[in-house]
Amino acid sequence: MPGVPGSRQAGGADETTKPVRIAVDAMGGDNAPAVEVEGALAAARASGGRVDVVLVGRTDLIEEELRKHDRDGVGVSVVHADEVIGMGESPANAVRRKRNSSIVVATGLHRQGEVDGLVSAGNTGAAVASALLGLGMLSSVRRPAIASLFPTVEEPSLVLDVGASIDSRPSDLLEFALMGDAFVQYVMGREKPRVALMNIGEESTKGSELTQEAYRLLSESPLNFIGNVEGRSFLRGRADVVVCDGFVGNVMLKLTEGVIDIITSVLRDGGDRDGLAALKREFDYAEYGGAPLLGVNGVVIIAHGSSSAKAIMNAVKVAARFVDTDLDEKIVSRLKETATQNGR
Repeated sequence: MPGVPGSRQAGGADETTKPVRIAVDAMGGDNAPAVEVEGALAAARASGGRVDVVLVGRTDLIEEELRKHDRDGVGVSVVHADEVIGMGESPANAVRRKRNSSIVVATGLHRQGEVDGLVSAGNTGAAVASALLGLGMLSSVRRPAIASLFPTVEEPSLVLDVGASIDSRPSDLLEFALMGDAFVQYVMGREKPRVALMNIGEESTKGSELTQEAYRLLSESPLNFIGNVEGRSFLRGRADVVVCDGFVGNVMLKLTEGVIDIITSVLRDGGDRDGLAALKREFDYAEYGGAPLLGVNGVVIIAHGSSSAKAIMNAVKVAARFVDTDLDEKIVSRLKETATQNGR
């Protein structure tokens, strides 16, 4: 990855290379540090020695949790951090003020090349701010994007941005699409991903000035752009990548979570255990681990605040896969190629 000292080589194909090292913000989530410790250990154990984890936070609390688990043969270490950024704190101010917080220390380890990526289930804004201040942006990228996997009736769709960049330009949406396309192709293994633009109608003339101009840019790009999708249709699995600005994406994310909660409650109250189990399997965010923060100069995975140990485990796996595919360099290359083709 450009600008990250000590990073692994592209593709990580040589099995003799050192393990991927992923830092876990052990103090960030609602149930920290118990689920972070359990999930990180599970990810390292499942990797068969290919992933080591670095737990960042209060050493006494982390060690107390580690004593509850079998850590023999598992690559795990602890880096102390005194402070924690709470969910209700102002992200940018907290990151600047709490220099010894777990997320800031984890970001520093990544910047210094001590780890290859990081996972946090803490304050999302703080994770984004820490990444922007500590790692910076990839060349050719103006704004970062949080990319979240949404379950559909077919394969999951990657939606971005879901909250990192609220006021976006049309060119930002094109960058989001290019980054999402690279993630789905190289990390999720789908050839020629279908890319769509979230809009209020499927016609190219629908929507705001932002979406109409973004539609034009996407149409002229080398992406497999299939046009607009509406809120009621994208869950049918029409697209592999769905692009929108962070305001719309965050509303989509929270609305979907709320609807699933309502349906789950109805099924539970009605005694439909089979239906409830099927819905939970299909829409359980723990299956997807966390959302990558694309566009920053490094590997940052943002997990849900109420993540379970299973979610943390899968988030660590996503981070390791991100590193192995050398996705950042592929994103930079793709953006430069598109800019050249468009004469920018």
